[in-house]
Amino acid sequence: MAAAAVDCPGSLKSVRIVVVGDKGTGKSSLIVAAATDSFPPNVPPVLPDTKLPFEFFPDGIPVTIVDTSSRPEDRNMVAEELKQADAVVLTYACDRPETLEGLTTYWLPELRRLEVKVPIIVAGCKLDFRDDNNQVSLEQVMSPIMQQFREIETCIECSALKQLQAQEVFYYAQKTVLHPTGPLFDQEAQALKPRCVRALKRIFILCDQDRDGALSEAELNDFQVKCFHAPLQPSEIEGVKRVVQEKLPEGVNERGLTVTGFLFLHALFIEKGRLETTWTVLRKFGYNNEIRLADELLPPSLFKRTPDQSVELTDVAIEFLKGVFMMFDDDEDNNLRPQEIEDLFSTAPESPWKDAPYDGAAEKTALGGLSVDAFLSLWSLMTILEPAKSVEYLIYIGFPGDPSSAIRLTRRRRLDRKKQQCERKVFQCFVFGPNNAGKSALLNCFLGRLYENQGSTTDERYAVNMVDDSGSAKKTLVMREIPDDGAKGLFSSKESLAACDIAVFVYDSSDESSWKRATELLVEVATHGEASGYEVPCLMVSAKDDLDSFPICIQESTRVTQDMGIEPPVSISSKLGDFNNLFRKIVAAAQHPHLSIPETEAGKSRKHYNRLINRSLMAVSIGAAAVVVGLAAYRVYAARKSASA
Repeated sequence: MAAAAVDCPGSLKSVRIVVVGDKGTGKSSLIVAAATDSFPPNVPPVLPDTKLPFEFFPDGIPVTIVDTSSRPEDRNMVAEELKQADAVVLTYACDRPETLEGLTTYWLPELRRLEVKVPIIVAGCKLDFRDDNNQVSLEQVMSPIMQQFREIETCIECSALKQLQAQEVFYYAQKTVLHPTGPLFDQEAQALKPRCVRALKRIFILCDQDRDGALSEAELNDFQVKCFHAPLQPSEIEGVKRVVQEKLPEGVNERGLTVTGFLFLHALFIEKGRLETTWTVLRKFGYNNEIRLADELLPPSLFKRTPDQSVELTDVAIEFLKGVFMMFDDDEDNNLRPQEIEDLFSTAPESPWKDAPYDGAAEKTALGGLSVDAFLSLWSLMTILEPAKSVEYLIYIGFPGDPSSAIRLTRRRRLDRKKQQCERKVFQCFVFGPNNAGKSALLNCFLGRLYENQGSTTDERYAVNMVDDSGSAKKTLVMREIPDDGAKGLFSSKESLAACDIAVFVYDSSDESSWKRATELLVEVATHGEASGYEVPCLMVSAKDDLDSFPICIQESTRVTQDMGIEPPVSISSKLGDFNNLFRKIVAAAQHPHLSIPETEAGKSRKHYNRLINRSLMAVSIGAAAVVVGLAAYRVYAARKSASA
């Protein structure tokens, strides 16, 4: 396998190298020497941006070198240049120890302060001026500095005057950008990094056309042509297999190169300094420097939507996911165990569901596994919250079609209300309520968890599950718990309710203050909806029905809901497992977005005022029309009278 120039989604189009350092360390002379292969006697204090010859580097990617001022008054300008750098060359003068000390006392801490997270090359300039009687090796000088500042990629000494390693400085700088070691290889463990292993495993699977667990000679040849635009000779293929078999017998079998052998080869390339080979492969399959799919494969336009539109998986994507579920359900128990889920995502950078908001958001089996409904529910949640991530991970696990065929934009919720129907398959429910009202218990029971009196939580969380919808296919319900103190922040944004299909207000039926706070939240949501145009259906939930209700609770709650034009509260008891078909009622209300929308007194007054205005305008219009008709009739009459005379 040999490296070649690439033009694919993961590759950079240009490299910008910024040179910084103390005054008089030879920055400008170094740049001129590298660009012109000469040493001019008179160099300006700061050079304009310098482009190295296009053919100077084997990758064929243009390199621009940016010189910087050493004057204190120009530090803000230098900081801006550093923030745009792909790599930094940090200079010191070999004949001036104080400039070497300046690396650790100012420059390296300053780069950290500016959060410049790009490769750093330290260049010791003016090597020809160094005192021959005070010879100290570069390793002795730089080793303690590199231990302290791990962001330094390499160090090199050079001389612009003698044309000694000046071009090599920028060669290494470019190489650290285009072919960085960090994302691929753990130097201390001397092993490929997990994300690199996962990416290479996915590439192996994509190239293993017959799915027999090995790359045959034909498949190896196709891989070579795809990545490097040149076929392998039979003798070369045999040579590759022989190298692997000598070091790692299980790397080759009778069918060809195994995934273990494929990974071993890339580790070997990296150890021998041939990082460009592995990077060429990764970029050809769409990976960027973070070993994730490049942005070009997931254009933002694919996910562009209005605030009140959602993104859902298409039937094509759902059928693909069902097939993946069956493929990784090794014991065929219709559940994916944690290890089976790990195996499923072994070709992705990491498992996407290990952290919030996905961890704990779906129903799990006693052994921590996922049913097919829970599996699909989590994908639906990820698609609603992070559609780009959802499509990205579909590609990682082998989705074969165009990314755009995996998702669809739903109709705007505002239009749903106007048409009085909804075509969504996934509904998002915002769950409001005061502390200790029973919101968390409700979400837990929605996920099939036993009731536990764990007290109040102040964290926002999600729960997602499928709900049987009478007479039609299952619908996916996403419940988002809004902590009481989080409601205020939610209402600070005009579009905060745009993604909501239905709002539920939970209160403790035995606590009068809980009921009053839930009512306040209902009014706030209704007011915000009327003001923003993102009105949502609402439903009150009287929780803890197993406790004695506070006096006049039923009468008062019925009056308030009736006044606001919504259904009476639904009584439930999480403790007794009595939910009164609540989740079906939530889905049913979400499917009829023009109903159950609460009205405040101000909203009613505004509507009444608008009706009066419309009636007045209509009366004026009718009166004006009558006048016009009357005038026309009079003119006809007058004309006839004149003619008869």
